[in-house]
Amino acid sequence: MNSATVTEMFNESARLIERCGAQYAGELLAAGRDTIACFERGGKVLICGNGGSAAEAQHFAAELVNKLCVYRRALPAISLATDTATLTSIGNDRDFNSIFARQVEALGRPGDMLWALSTSGRSPNVIKACETAKAMGMKILCFAGRPGSPLAALADRTLPVPHADTARVQEVHLCYGHQLCLHIERHYLEQANAR
Repeated sequence: MNSATVTEMFNESARLIERCGAQYAGELLAAGRDTIACFERGGKVLICGNGGSAAEAQHFAAELVNKLCVYRRALPAISLATDTATLTSIGNDRDFNSIFARQVEALGRPGDMLWALSTSGRSPNVIKACETAKAMGMKILCFAGRPGSPLAALADRTLPVPHADTARVQEVHLCYGHQLCLHIERHYLEQANAR
């Protein structure tokens, strides 16, 4: 690897982020409105994903509960990837494919929302969580890779990334999550300032 290779990686990521921002801005804003509506109804957001997507699930939950840029009303969001006792209990006693679905069953309610992250759009445990959420009357926002995935077929809204490389997909997912959290945060700041 040399400096030209590093520069090209950054350029590729930047081009993909720019392309997805332009192509999916409308869907992202609609997902923000869906999430705000969920909170306004007294609902909460559950977030799940594996590996790097698990880290992003935890990251996004923290930004909703605490803040992205500015303090405002705390918003109810839970990452389903952080409770190791629950994850290992379900994985051991049932199976790994149930680790998120079982938590959705326990914590989710009709009117809540599930943010489901999968760079491939094919993670069996994330798909099972979406199936459970759908059966319970929850809205589903899918962060996926290439369009047309099985996960996207279950979602009410999808933020895809038309790329095969996991790292590039995760980089765009991070931008999607930050823009969503910013959109939601601005709504609550404007609401507070209007009072």
